[in-house]
Amino acid sequence: MNPTLRILIADDELVARKRLTRLLAAFPDVTVCGEAADGEAVLEQVRAGGVDVVLLDIHMPGLSGMDALALLPAGGPQVIFVTAHADHAVEAFEHGAVDYVLKPVEASRLQKALERVRARLASRTPEPAKGPATEQAARPLARLPIPTRQGIVLVDPGTISHATLEDELVTVFTTQGDFLTDFTLQELVDRLPTEGFYRVHRRALLNLAHVTRLEPLETGGYLARTARGHTVEVSRQSARELRRMLGLRRGTEEDPGA
Repeated sequence: MNPTLRILIADDELVARKRLTRLLAAFPDVTVCGEAADGEAVLEQVRAGGVDVVLLDIHMPGLSGMDALALLPAGGPQVIFVTAHADHAVEAFEHGAVDYVLKPVEASRLQKALERVRARLASRTPEPAKGPATEQAARPLARLPIPTRQGIVLVDPGTISHATLEDELVTVFTTQGDFLTDFTLQELVDRLPTEGFYRVHRRALLNLAHVTRLEPLETGGYLARTARGHTVEVSRQSARELRRMLGLRRGTEEDPGA
């Protein structure tokens, strides 16, 4: 028996939310845990917990679906875009979306998307070991294996300051050095601890523990400076989320390392 998937439906149109609720009611091992009419409400409900999957529209008031996806915490819920707009699919998959379903939604297509979610979740959840080693095997790995062209490098997640995507390749920056990897940014998000790591840009992942200063940009975003002297751009939407998390008013300049 499959574990129940707790699904948040996010669409600014009530009719669209009702249709998805009706379709999901026919599926076993699925429950609708909430609805959201905009991106801000999505983030609030995800922060509250109890969400495994978000069915996310692209165009919504305030934060768009793509903006909301970029602001979801590392290791957060899986995202299936449900939209009438086909032109954002490449960007959605680049951000780590599981699937991209076009409206009008058919039950068979939605079921296929949920099967993909279950497959991804199964690949992230190892089967429990049997025998005396069970307790040890259940513990998370203390070091993250990062595949590089020179072999697999075992890295303490706490030493990772940030990771960036350039020319379709990801570089992981650590206190021990920098590593070019075949991982995508979303694969790193899926494997890293949920606390401290934030997708601050569609091309950047940041560990706040290594940030010494956030410098405001004219765009409304920030330029994050790390202890090693690197800079990471924080998008306008991510900057808004960081200000909320750090308890800062808009325009306030604070050093998170102070």
